[in-house]
Amino acid sequence: MREVAKRLNYLIEALPIRVEQFQGQDFSAKLSNKWSKKEILGHLCDSATNNHHMFVKIQFERQPFVLVPYNQNNWVLIQNYQAIPIIEIVCFWTTLNRHIVRVISEIPEDKLLYLCDIGINKSITFTELIQDYLRHMDHHLRQIFGTSDL
Repeated sequence: MREVAKRLNYLIEALPIRVEQFQGQDFSAKLSNKWSKKEILGHLCDSATNNHHMFVKIQFERQPFVLVPYNQNNWVLIQNYQAIPIIEIVCFWTTLNRHIVRVISEIPEDKLLYLCDIGINKSITFTELIQDYLRHMDHHLRQIFGTSDL
């Protein structure tokens, strides 16, 4: 977990600087995938919100913890990230991830082995779920900036 926390702390510091460097760029323009860069960053806020809840609940609910997917497109659409200034989205993302670092840093070692039911008769450990959160983030940061090395 230390490596995940270290990477998240780095991104928390680096992402606002990187966004500022791109200030002349239009973060609202739709990309070839489906969302604009603002919407992708908003989606990462939604991911942080949903994962934060799971990271807490997994520690006290019955095992294996059943992961419930959320409708990502509806979350992005309903929250209308396109209309929100990019700096507000960045601040929201930063705050959420700073809190996630606190949460994952406090997880007892034995709980990291808890199982999470991801459906289709497949389970992963709590550790793997947390690592996947970071992989998912890096994937979308590459969409926004062309790299996940901010």
